[in-house]
Amino acid sequence: MREFWTGVHRWIGLTVALFLMVAGATGAVISWDHELDEWLNADIMHTPGRGALQDPVALAAAVEASDPRAEVAYMTLGLEEGHAASFLVRPRQDPATGRPYVLGYNNVFVDPVTAQVTGHRDSKSIALSTRNLMPWLRHLHESLHMPAFWGSDRWGFWLMGGVALMWLIDSFVALYLTLPRRLAARGTAQRTAAPARSWWGRWQPSWVVRWRAGGYKLNFDLHRAGGLWVWGIIIVVAFTSFSLNLYREVFYPVMRQISTTTPGPYETIKPAPYGSFIQPKISFAQAIDIARAEGQRLGFAHTPGGIWYGGDFPFYNVSFFDPTDEMGAMGMEMSNIYVSAEDGTVLGMHRPWHGTAADVFVQLQLPLHSGRILGMPGRILMSLMGLMVVMLSVTGIVIWERKRRARRAVRVAERAVLAR
Repeated sequence: MREFWTGVHRWIGLTVALFLMVAGATGAVISWDHELDEWLNADIMHTPGRGALQDPVALAAAVEASDPRAEVAYMTLGLEEGHAASFLVRPRQDPATGRPYVLGYNNVFVDPVTAQVTGHRDSKSIALSTRNLMPWLRHLHESLHMPAFWGSDRWGFWLMGGVALMWLIDSFVALYLTLPRRLAARGTAQRTAAPARSWWGRWQPSWVVRWRAGGYKLNFDLHRAGGLWVWGIIIVVAFTSFSLNLYREVFYPVMRQISTTTPGPYETIKPAPYGSFIQPKISFAQAIDIARAEGQRLGFAHTPGGIWYGGDFPFYNVSFFDPTDEMGAMGMEMSNIYVSAEDGTVLGMHRPWHGTAADVFVQLQLPLHSGRILGMPGRILMSLMGLMVVMLSVTGIVIWERKRRARRAVRVAERAVLAR
């Protein structure tokens, strides 16, 4: 049986190793995406304007006026002096061709005081540059930049979700393989002379790295002991990778079957076919007013910080968070209210730490995966874990290659003996 599970660990590990190396390396960096993005793009994200902040809706109008081919899909509502307001845009339809205009960008930065556009970028471009480095790494981490085909842009997410599920299963197999074998039966005299070690005494060497051994032994110990020491964190990262990438397809449907959940519009409304767009019947300004009033009624701690309309779902997603800590809101601080784009009805909300136990468990997936549930220490931990995942993948490949060469040498020797 142990030989069987060794084979399972070997082939699952080899299948997912390169994917995990990419995910680990990119994850170690994007834990600091906001800070690095501002440092790399200070020329467009730091703004000179000082004075009264303009209304976000007026800034959105300025964005659209600067390029009539574009319309706003997301706008920042929590403005800060000296920091550019970020707007996501989509191309309008060209009446001459009936097809969307080619903009060459999807992100616009605007001085919130002067309403001057400070810069553009295409955050979904596969061309690597300083301007879009952090979005490029995030898309690589989440979906490998896989393009849309066969009517869906989810293929990369499905692939990485499948890899995460295989990794989760393999982590339990790996733990089993570190457990000590049962001692073979020995003679009575031998048992009397040398009492058997305790179970922990037999397992303890698996936790030790022989730093002075060098070469293959050190590589093996780093793989086995390194995996043991961070095994619990690996389970959390692997599970949340799976749950986030396969949320609608697998995770949430299973959660609904095994526990009581409170579904929101993302769970109950089917998105429009890929490439289509649902025209809203109410404006951004109307949706903001409706959500703000609802947030006040519910006693939300923050005012609206951002609003998104993707066109694939017929509702606005209004986010409530502290604008001075937008990335920290990826923990358990961001709330959302969903406003119908048809008639302004409030369709539901997302409120951290509220709802059933299953609802809270669902809410925890991104904060756990990003480490932001623990604040700065959690982000540091996830960066280190990204490097650990790379190390475990590399050492696993080295172990396989070493054993492959050994098996090949044995076969060559056997054929030489038979040839005599």
